[in-house]
Amino acid sequence: MSKAYLRAAGLFLCVVLLGLPQQAAAEQLPQWELGVGLVGMSLPDYRGSDEGHSYLLPFPYIVYRLEWLKVERSGVRSTLFKSEQAGLNLSLNATPPVHSKNNSAREGMSNLRSMVEFGPSLDMHIWQSSDHRFKFDLRLPVRAAFTVESHPRQAGIIFSPRFNLDVNGIAGRPWQLGVLAGPIFSTQRNHQYFYGVPESDARPGRPAYDASGGYAGTQFLVALSRRFDKMWFGAYARYDTLHGAVFEDSPLVRSHRYVSAGFAVSWILDQSSKLVERNDY
Repeated sequence: MSKAYLRAAGLFLCVVLLGLPQQAAAEQLPQWELGVGLVGMSLPDYRGSDEGHSYLLPFPYIVYRLEWLKVERSGVRSTLFKSEQAGLNLSLNATPPVHSKNNSAREGMSNLRSMVEFGPSLDMHIWQSSDHRFKFDLRLPVRAAFTVESHPRQAGIIFSPRFNLDVNGIAGRPWQLGVLAGPIFSTQRNHQYFYGVPESDARPGRPAYDASGGYAGTQFLVALSRRFDKMWFGAYARYDTLHGAVFEDSPLVRSHRYVSAGFAVSWILDQSSKLVERNDY
């Protein structure tokens, strides 16, 4: 496995646990924390593939908290606007690379580069319990996708509205539970990158195919995490269905549903003596 592939996969693995819940109620936390971590997961090569890989890689644990900027396990977020009813944030996501020679559906085609997605997310607070244990909101992220390479290419726009439920404390223990569900919509350029088949790559069993933009399936995610004294642990399971997606008849779609799972563990080696209030409500 090449160093470039490992770097790209590492980027994806450091971002993919975005759905893991965070501490919900207001609390005092160090302004910065540094450490190391290990993340592992099993997932398909791309949405719709019937082949996949398992990943196990180390990653740096870096947390920095400002009122308008947070670099945490849940990603990089810059708060552009915030009120009791809504907040506007900047969000980040990523996808892993795929070597086509290792995927039978894509054999002979160009490799899929790792992608970085970033853009604004409007988070609308729908309900929270009086004790702050439960929070229900609607998140409306819109992200532009770019390939990770020496000359990045713009690869479309992704819109993934989702309902999110956060639960702070499970069975009297300080576990954080997150449940997330919602559809995905993407532009023609994004779908063509993953599911299009040029005439030059057509072969028996893999005819030429032009993808269109629109509905791209629905995802459901359940995540659990807990902060210990000098350690943090999180795990998730995700169900993904492509039934009804505009590209489900692509010859590159070999599976219309799948379940993936992963975990991450971090060891905190150093932290600031200055404490800041963490409150996402």
